[in-house]
Amino acid sequence: MKIIILGAGQVGTSVANNLASEANDITVVDRDPELLSALQDRLDLRAVQGHAAHPDVLMRAGAEDADMILAVTNSDETNMVACQVCYTLFHTPTKIARVRAVGYTNHPRLFAQDALPIDVLISPEQLVTDYILRLIENPGALQVLDFASGRVRLVAVRAYYGGPLVGNELRTLYDHMPDVDARVAAIYRQGRAIQPEGNTVIEVDDEVFFVAATKNIRAVMSELRRLEKPYKRIIIAGGGNIGTRLATNLERYYQVKLIEFNKARAQQIAEDLPKTIVLHGDVADENLMQEENIENTDVFCAVTNDDEANILSSMLAKRLGARKVMALINRTAYVDMVQSGPIDIAISPQQATIGSLLTYVRRGDVVNVHSLRRGAAEAIEAVAHGDHNSSKVVGRAIEEINLPRGTSIGAVVRGDEVLIAHHDTVIKSEDHVILFVIDKQQIPEVERLFQVGITFL
Repeated sequence: MKIIILGAGQVGTSVANNLASEANDITVVDRDPELLSALQDRLDLRAVQGHAAHPDVLMRAGAEDADMILAVTNSDETNMVACQVCYTLFHTPTKIARVRAVGYTNHPRLFAQDALPIDVLISPEQLVTDYILRLIENPGALQVLDFASGRVRLVAVRAYYGGPLVGNELRTLYDHMPDVDARVAAIYRQGRAIQPEGNTVIEVDDEVFFVAATKNIRAVMSELRRLEKPYKRIIIAGGGNIGTRLATNLERYYQVKLIEFNKARAQQIAEDLPKTIVLHGDVADENLMQEENIENTDVFCAVTNDDEANILSSMLAKRLGARKVMALINRTAYVDMVQSGPIDIAISPQQATIGSLLTYVRRGDVVNVHSLRRGAAEAIEAVAHGDHNSSKVVGRAIEEINLPRGTSIGAVVRGDEVLIAHHDTVIKSEDHVILFVIDKQQIPEVERLFQVGITFL
């Protein structure tokens, strides 16, 4: 696939890293020659210097025969104009734009084909907000990912000493919960992936990914760790787009405090959010945290625009007694480093965004992609089409499907019915199949499984 990425910032670079390794023809456009040079030194791609929305720059980038434009510069306006230019002059089939300002995204009519012709609108702030909300709704989870419009969830938890399943074989899960169906999709032990089998023994500190119907998530979590009490008191550090979106969604159900350094911004948030207590101050001010009873706080969530402020304030909150701390971290190099320390969950906006973008890059009918383990693994929701003759999966039991190494099917969604995958589960046409792919290099093989043969046509 020929893809042009507009913008070599953090999102553009992360997307280029993911796509360049998959035999795509990638061109990156940016004004900064140093950013482009650094990308070319590491990745097999073309680089074009210039303004991302200028027709002549897009022409040099190969827009005339591009399959897709990913407009992810730091300017909403540049991204929108670039998509308009590609639609009008080059008839680009798929146009994806990052648009962050709520003033734009609150008006979907702006992005119709007869207005601003953008096929897919990506809002990293909203994606990150949704991601954090799911973590708060599921205390104790490291990751919570939705599939099939929320009917199925893939959840990552760390196995704790004393969990009923810890020290036992996976097959005993069904002895403990005969009325709850679930499947362990992957296990990571000391950073190394382990293919789960019936005789696999769960060990303390294993990172376990399991698939279950949304209504059964807490029951399965209770097998792996002591269930945490629901959160009540939340402190949000940072009143930017993500912080205010979080507070807006949380203040109806939780006791929310928000710390913002800019006084005028803090006053505006206080006027807009009647139930949120807005504090003007420094997110790393120890005295302020103690005054606000940080030791009784269930979740401290640092989402400022400064990685260092998020890391330091989260570490301070943890030391002062906060039950759970989360930090928004843009620099990929920091994510693994801090999560192994006092910070419970490091949130990468790039990883949250990349999954949405990959959904439109994958071949076959793929309706959902989540990038996992810093891009090393993926969870995919693919739709099976065709019949036994034209498809490699339809009409076959899971044990008969030639799945690539390290790939497992976790669940099948058939209409409103959620079927947790077993060896004898038969895939039918139009089923939504939830797959976990440990090795991203196997993605092309997975894509080929869900492509329909010529006999179907």
